[in-house]
Amino acid sequence: MGIGATAGVAAVGGIALSAQASSKSSSSSDSLKFDADAYAKLTTTITDTEGTEHNVTYHFWKAITYVANPVDATYQSLIVSAPVEIDGTAVDPANAPILLANSIGGYMPSSVADATAVGGGGSAMGGGAAPSAAPSSSTSAAPNANANTNTTGGATAGNQLLALAAGYVVIEPGARGRTLKNSDGEYYGTAPAAIVDLKAAVRYIKANQGLIPGDTERIVSAGTSAGGALSSLLGASGDSPVYDKYLEELGAADASDAVFAVGAWCPITDLEHADGAYEWNWGTNDLATGKQVDQSVSKDLKAQFAEYQAGLKLRGLAGFGPLTARNYDDYLVEQYLQPSATRYLAALSDSDRETYLAKNTFITWSGGRAAFAWDDFLTHVGARKKDTPAFDAFDLSAGENNEFGAGTTETRHFTAYGAKNDSTGLSTKRVAADVPEKLNLMNPMYHLVEKVNDRRSKHWWIRLGTSDSDTSHVISANLAARLDNLGDDVNHLYYWDEGHGANTDPGDFITWIGTVTSYGKGKKGKRN
Repeated sequence: MGIGATAGVAAVGGIALSAQASSKSSSSSDSLKFDADAYAKLTTTITDTEGTEHNVTYHFWKAITYVANPVDATYQSLIVSAPVEIDGTAVDPANAPILLANSIGGYMPSSVADATAVGGGGSAMGGGAAPSAAPSSSTSAAPNANANTNTTGGATAGNQLLALAAGYVVIEPGARGRTLKNSDGEYYGTAPAAIVDLKAAVRYIKANQGLIPGDTERIVSAGTSAGGALSSLLGASGDSPVYDKYLEELGAADASDAVFAVGAWCPITDLEHADGAYEWNWGTNDLATGKQVDQSVSKDLKAQFAEYQAGLKLRGLAGFGPLTARNYDDYLVEQYLQPSATRYLAALSDSDRETYLAKNTFITWSGGRAAFAWDDFLTHVGARKKDTPAFDAFDLSAGENNEFGAGTTETRHFTAYGAKNDSTGLSTKRVAADVPEKLNLMNPMYHLVEKVNDRRSKHWWIRLGTSDSDTSHVISANLAARLDNLGDDVNHLYYWDEGHGANTDPGDFITWIGTVTSYGKGKKGKRN
């Protein structure tokens, strides 16, 4: 019997999923019923990572509001793309995996309201107008397997097209973001609005099982940067009751919000500990101006990180042992950085490799392997992107300060250290009483360490560029280590010499989706 015939009881990571989603799969309102006939039939040409063009005909549903009581339907809507013919062969997407691709960057608003084709999601910077519409009838995209992507569309921009060409259903949700405010000057997209919206989108999809195309028990969430953090959070917090009151206020569908798998590129997460992790990683690196950051502050934050890391009691992958602030540099070098450099150099021609090594003499190349020290790696990366503190800025200038704004207050501190050292004169020198709860709602580690969630995703694809100083390398490595310690399937790699938002192996991600969902073993669009 095929997996498609056992929806609702399929094995995930060795644990049988009960029919929790099925038992709650009726919409909370008639307005949340998916209209299966309200699509446009579009054709597009998609170039895969091997350079082969594929003609794809697909059904496209324009923006659909996914909650019964939207705060702002411009953002609380989703679009659906389902392939019906690929290279002249009819496909049935009914049991295909669903790629849930968010385009959130910087915890900013993301809208699909004007989208007219697959890939139409995008961030509305500054909370202004919705992004311009994508081409509607004949589009062409050639995702470059060795190219960076921007942080608003993120790494998922190419993935959406490749997923469609692979026969998967692509659903792109919009979400509220931190800059949105109403006519009274009240901010309505700050934490936890974005994750609540994404959960509501998942509930809408699952409540419409049998109407909406795709296997609603095989949803793979994907996102970059803040979108990667939210994708991780969506995967970690599936069906957690701590979000129920927010979802009820929106009139979200009465269904499960657990997703099957997660793709996260350079996730900006664990915000309450991110300043310490950043200083541990980049504290000795100068800013692009050549200026050194305040070493007294950097030292304080490093000490905070050491205490936090010890409390996590994580063990590294591949039998490394306990991960502490004292040995994390060795762990990153051995587990991620040297293998990343090795893959990069091995893929070069002999002459190109010789040229690269001549310019980067800190690398020893022997026996087909790259070796180097942590300090030399830091020198190689060069300037750090952010001053200190990187996330909870003393002057409340960081985007994350805005993420924890509330009411008519645009920015607030969310760490005790940031509040104590506030330089604006506007702070009470203390974190507001509602902030700790919001931090838990926004942090996947809360659902993996403090309140271990058995309904979490069990399959994880995590990527980071080695030259990405938007966050600390520790953040994604801690996430991966905790998931591995819990027994989950973790595929975590770093891209050598790539920066924030890189996605150099999109074809592999699409293949990974097929593998973890057991899809594509038979004819394209069918599951055996």
